[in-house]
Amino acid sequence: MTTTMKKRLPPSSSPSIRQHFWLGLQLVLSLSVLVCVLALLRLNSQSQSSPAAFSPLRRPSSFSGPPKIAFLFLARSNLPLDFVWHAFFQNADEENYSIYIHSEPGFVFDESTTRSPFLYGRQLKNSVKVVWGESSMIQAERLLLATALDDPANQRFALISDSFLDKKEGRYNPKMSPAIPKDKWRKGSQWITLVRRHAEVVVADNVIFPTFKRYCKRQTELDFGRKQIINAAAQKQHDCIPDEHYVQTLLSMSELEDELERRTLTYTSWNQSSNDKEKQNWHPMTFEYADAGPQHIKEIRNINYVYYETEYRTEWCQCNATFVPCFLFARKFSRGAAMRLLNEGLVGPFDASTLLFSSS
Repeated sequence: MTTTMKKRLPPSSSPSIRQHFWLGLQLVLSLSVLVCVLALLRLNSQSQSSPAAFSPLRRPSSFSGPPKIAFLFLARSNLPLDFVWHAFFQNADEENYSIYIHSEPGFVFDESTTRSPFLYGRQLKNSVKVVWGESSMIQAERLLLATALDDPANQRFALISDSFLDKKEGRYNPKMSPAIPKDKWRKGSQWITLVRRHAEVVVADNVIFPTFKRYCKRQTELDFGRKQIINAAAQKQHDCIPDEHYVQTLLSMSELEDELERRTLTYTSWNQSSNDKEKQNWHPMTFEYADAGPQHIKEIRNINYVYYETEYRTEWCQCNATFVPCFLFARKFSRGAAMRLLNEGLVGPFDASTLLFSSS
C-alpha cells in the first residue's frame, strides 16, 4: 500500500514575532518608567535630607513684652566666677534676659553651690556628660538652644562657656562627603550669638549633627603618640574639634551665610608666640589682676575692627552702617582679675563681703 504523505506547512510565524516584540517593548517601557520613578524618589529623599532644605522647628513666636537675650552657660559643674555674673544681672532688667545652664548631670544650682540667687534652678534637667573635643559638646549646645526656644520671648541666644580647653586645629574629614561637601566646611569660635531663626535651624538639624558625631573627632593621646609613623597631613585631617565647626558649617549648608557676621562677640587674647614648639600649645591667655584695669578694659571696649591674619583682611564692626564696638564679652579671667573688675566698678555695684560666705 502506498501512502501519500502531504507536507504539513508550519503555521505562519508573523503573528508570534509581533506578539513577542510588543511584549518585550512593554517590558522595556515598564522597566524604564520604574527606573525613572525610583530615581525621582531618590532625588526627593536627598532634597528632603539636604541641609539647604532644612525647615526650622516651628515654635510659638508670639509674645508680649520686650524681647529677651537668652544667656546659655556651658559649665563643667558650678560657675567659678558666679559673683561677676551676679553683679551683671543685678544691674539689668529681668524682663530683658533669661538664664540657662548646662552642667554635669545631677548638678543643681542652689544656695549650696552658687552665691548668686540669679542662678538658682537654672540648670537643664536633661543635661549630658560633656567631653571636650567630642560631639557631646555640640549636643549640650543644642540642648541649651532647644530649652531656650521654649520661651517665645527669647530672640537672641548668647553661648557662654566655662574654661574648657581650646584648640584651633580642626580639619575636614573626607568621609563627611557627600553629606557635608568640603566647600561648605566652615570654622569659627564656639562663643556664638544667634538670632531666633538661626537657633531654630540648629535645633531642627538631623543631618549634619549625626555626621559630626560619626566623623568629627579629636585626636586621642594614642594618636598623638603615633605621629612619627603617620603621615602628618592625614593626621591633621582627622583632628576635628566639633564645637569649632558645627554651627558655622550647618548655617553654611543652610544657605544662611549672607545673614551672618563672620566674627565672634567674645574678645580673646591669644598666645602668638613664633616658636614652633609653643605653637603646639596655642591657647587663650588668662587675664590676671594686672591685666584687668580700667584702661585695658576700655581699650577692649573701643575695638571696632578685626584683622584676619590668614585672610589678610580687615573687617570693620558695624550695625546699620554705623561703626560699633566689636566685643560684648571677653575671656578668660582669673579670680583676681574678676575681683578687680568689680572693685573698679567696671561691671556694676558689688558687695565684696558676699564672698566671705562659704558654701556648705
